Amino acid sequence: MCTTVYDFAIIGAGAAGIHLALAMQEDSFFLDKKILILEKDAKNINDKTWCFWEAGKGKWDALIEHTWENGIVHTGDKEIQLDLGDYNYKMIRSLDFYDYGLEKLKGDTRFDWFKEEVSEVMSVGDTVMITAAENSYQAKQVFDSRVSAGNNEIASANTVLQHFKGWFIETEEAIFDPNHFTMMDFRLTWKDRNSFTYLLPFSERSALVEFTFFSPDIVDEAVYDQMLQNYVEQILKPGKFRVTGTESGVIPMSDYPFHRHNTRQITKIGTAGSWVKPSSGYSFKNAEVFSQKLLTNIKEGREPSAGIFSQKHRFYDSLFLNILKNKNHLGQSLFSSMYSKNSGSQILRFLDEETGIREDLKIMAGFDPLLFMQALWAKFRA
Repeated sequence: MCTTVYDFAIIGAGAAGIHLALAMQEDSFFLDKKILILEKDAKNINDKTWCFWEAGKGKWDALIEHTWENGIVHTGDKEIQLDLGDYNYKMIRSLDFYDYGLEKLKGDTRFDWFKEEVSEVMSVGDTVMITAAENSYQAKQVFDSRVSAGNNEIASANTVLQHFKGWFIETEEAIFDPNHFTMMDFRLTWKDRNSFTYLLPFSERSALVEFTFFSPDIVDEAVYDQMLQNYVEQILKPGKFRVTGTESGVIPMSDYPFHRHNTRQITKIGTAGSWVKPSSGYSFKNAEVFSQKLLTNIKEGREPSAGIFSQKHRFYDSLFLNILKNKNHLGQSLFSSMYSKNSGSQILRFLDEETGIREDLKIMAGFDPLLFMQALWAKFRA
């Protein structure tokens, strides 16, 4: 058993854990604190890519793999050029972020980082006991990225899974515009599921092509590959091409209150803390923003997670997810309507939860009001 009583412990060194650790490192309030990081994996592979948007230069620009100034949505009937305004759409490779975090933290004596899988976290008096595979640890405050809710609990809420598979491809012909990314292309969909293709061109001859579902259930692996093959051959028509790599994942988009598993001494972070934007599945920028809010709460003597979400926007998310869960086949028309009737920058502000009531009403006015009334009625009944 480790005899050190840490001031703070972070369980999991993904986007949320590293964002939080780096925020602590940069804040003078934590100069005299001892901080533990426990992560079961070596974090030495590129296991995902993170995309986000922001206006102008940002904190992570040195790590950016690619930036796009223009976006496209194809509704199936027409192509919409997204006016992003001052926003840029940016991509980071997860391995670059892991390497950066490890390098920044490894020489700081305030931080102890151990490769351990945690099995149990329990409050005992004024400390929290952390039981891991090899050792046990103690901390006064724990930030835990492990999801505590069971699959049935999550599924019983308004939950839609963002599940996808992507091919990194290289083509012999120059067919891509590296200044334009495609947020959603509905020209090829799978059955009656809300599904689309997401396209990130890196050069004229290389891109990430990803077939994505926002649906209650996942599909067989062969479906993703078949739809990707169809999209490349029927829509991109590149001639000869090769697949240089793949990525896949399942992200819960849910109004399940993950943060209800917080206690006075244990705070859930990342997916486990409701940090994933419920209606979009984006999380990287949230991890940066919410980490700062946690630290402000700690310094001001509040519970770490107090007031970090916009309850108004989470309410909107819940209604939208209710429609996608129960009328999944309408997803294409919902997204097409949203992008047709609003500028890209307005939508991004809305997804960043920075809009006021007037802007909210303008965006929501573009949808069928009956659908949202039905979702609202279902929420009140629940």
